[in-house]
Amino acid sequence: MLLCIDTGNTNTVFSIWDGEKFLAHWRISTDHRRTADEYYVWLSTLIAVRKFELQVNACIISATAPRVVFNLRVLCNRYFDTRPLVVGKPDCLLPVPPRVDEGTRPGPDRLANTVGAFDRHGGDTVVVDFGTATNFDVVDVDGAYVGGVIAPGVNLSLEALHMAAAALPHVDVTMPERVIGTNTVACIQSGIFWGYIGLIEGIIKRMRAERDRPMKVVATGGLAPLFDQGFDLFDHIEDDLTVHGLRLIYDYNKEMGNG
Repeated sequence: MLLCIDTGNTNTVFSIWDGEKFLAHWRISTDHRRTADEYYVWLSTLIAVRKFELQVNACIISATAPRVVFNLRVLCNRYFDTRPLVVGKPDCLLPVPPRVDEGTRPGPDRLANTVGAFDRHGGDTVVVDFGTATNFDVVDVDGAYVGGVIAPGVNLSLEALHMAAAALPHVDVTMPERVIGTNTVACIQSGIFWGYIGLIEGIIKRMRAERDRPMKVVATGGLAPLFDQGFDLFDHIEDDLTVHGLRLIYDYNKEMGNG
């Protein structure tokens, strides 16, 4: 079995691939202080609840929070007796290398999203990933990552607003009934929701104009369904796009004798 680990700035997702399908996805908060032993106790407990035998013999990691990689490597080495592939490192090959400015290192999650989106939807695709940041990743016709946009994430924007303005409360992200709010909470919800609708529409429109061709739009991340309520922003929503890309990257490395 293959263990795919997608570590973001806020959460880390562990997914088990049995060669044909993902058996499970588990999420834990990202914390660089968490040890390999703690990861294993948590993971083995969840596996016991699902009542299937864990026989991991390969691991691949995508980590936008670099300080957690060491303990994840130890987890793979100590408990699964395997050396993990780490996306973004020189020894982890990609089906098509990214085409960006020299010296630029795209985030590993963006590379995994690109590979996953190209496999499912082909080239000329934009991936909108709702995470700590809201990323827009452009997938070229041959599957290469060729750049994109990084905007503040939805929850990050709410938290910054709450912290910078003492009189403003922290509110949940939701679609308000009206654009014009008649109380403070409704005003904030409207600003966040409709502000991000405008941001998404505007960036996608400019990307299509800049590339002068049709571009499919694929959304992923926990808040993607919130912004897909009849606004025709996205062609597809993929809740497992990143780990799907990780699995494909592992398969490619194995085919190249690098797994």
